[in-house]
Amino acid sequence: MSTEIWTNHAPTPATAPPPGAPAVSTSPSAPVLSLRRVSKAFGRVQALDCVDFDIFAHEVVGVVGDNAAGKSVLAKVIAGIHQPDSGDLYLDGRRTAIPSPSAAHGLGIASVFQELALCENLDVVSNLFLGRELVKNGQLDERGMEEVTQEVLGRIGARMPPVHTKVGGLSGGQRQSTAVARAMLGSPRVVVLDEPTSSLSIAQTAEVLNLIEHLRDIGHGVMLISHSLSDVQAVADRLVVMRHGRINGEAPMTDVSYEDIIAAITGVPNELTRDYQARALLRVPL
Repeated sequence: MSTEIWTNHAPTPATAPPPGAPAVSTSPSAPVLSLRRVSKAFGRVQALDCVDFDIFAHEVVGVVGDNAAGKSVLAKVIAGIHQPDSGDLYLDGRRTAIPSPSAAHGLGIASVFQELALCENLDVVSNLFLGRELVKNGQLDERGMEEVTQEVLGRIGARMPPVHTKVGGLSGGQRQSTAVARAMLGSPRVVVLDEPTSSLSIAQTAEVLNLIEHLRDIGHGVMLISHSLSDVQAVADRLVVMRHGRINGEAPMTDVSYEDIIAAITGVPNELTRDYQARALLRVPL
């Protein structure tokens, strides 16, 4: 049976506009970013198989699944790290390509993966601007970078020590906030978080979940990948379950139980998967 995602919010244009044409108009309820029939294989391993996926503004979409379900590959396609073998990506209803992480950043897509890639011997400011330092009158604009760092950390609601504290002295939650703040330079519209609470204490996890809720509240569309169902249930507005590279269930978070989620992850037919498959037959292609 088809596993296409179905949503009554999907924009309707089926082809890309001609060069120079204005972007397809979308309503506030239309997705900021959409993937349609996206597939990706690594040799004989089919990591993604005709995946349809949407991210809306002011929403946290939780993506769950067992190991090798395709969650991180999906995130890396959105982040421009992997290129799909087939399928289309749409930004505000306009077909687009994301050939690289820098292109994703330019399109307003920020990503933070499990490997935070922070330099522990540098302070928070230096980590945010590493490789893209501000220069004024031929010299590093240290004051300008410090001001921007303070502004970004305040905008995302992060609780941090002084910005010249070295990252090696930060807690796990503060390091995650630093990585998110670095990704937020340029005011992206979509934020992809891959296992942001992995290996954190209860207090640090609560700090990161508060950060995710704040990102949603200020208008970002957030993709949250996590093995912690309790974290996803705490902050997600919509749930997407992946299994063997396909979408195996999708519903508002308030409509599914813990048992439904486990069943969909493990492949046991249940109301979540049956309802998803029935609605998938009615989806109007983008």
